[in-house]
Amino acid sequence: MAVLQPGLEIDFVTLRTNLEAHDSTLSKAITYLQQQEYVAVRKTAIAQQSRTRVIVTARGSQAFSRHLSALRAIAEGITERT
Repeated sequence: MAVLQPGLEIDFVTLRTNLEAHDSTLSKAITYLQQQEYVAVRKTAIAQQSRTRVIVTARGSQAFSRHLSALRAIAEGITERT
């Protein structure tokens, strides 16, 4: 999620390169994030080749922000009670 920025659509190959991930691992992660409605996937055909593009949703952006806040709290030795 850290690579995905709100409003920025990123292709599968760029994600794979930036994350240094294997195709199958990245594909499974994208599928999971899509099921959670954290990302949207758009498939297009360019020169008869399929291209997969991923964009973070508002829900995904909010979830990632909450996750970062929790990590910061842990790093600072602060625990939040809900």
